[in-house]
Amino acid sequence: MNKRTTIYLDPALHRALRVKSMETETSVSELINQAVRQLLREDEEDIRAFEERAAEPRLSYEALLKDLKKHGAL
Repeated sequence: MNKRTTIYLDPALHRALRVKSMETETSVSELINQAVRQLLREDEEDIRAFEERAAEPRLSYEALLKDLKKHGAL
């Protein structure tokens, strides 16, 4: 069962959504649902990437600059 909510969109975004809705024969609600799902998938991927890299050694900004200088990048 779907939940109903009120959202406030920038007028230009709303217009673009309406046009895309007509062009793709997809409701504005479904377009918003698709966008939110994509955003949540991206967040999940980011969290997974952070977890995978959690054990990597941390490099301070100072150490990074020294390394760049050592390798001729600065």
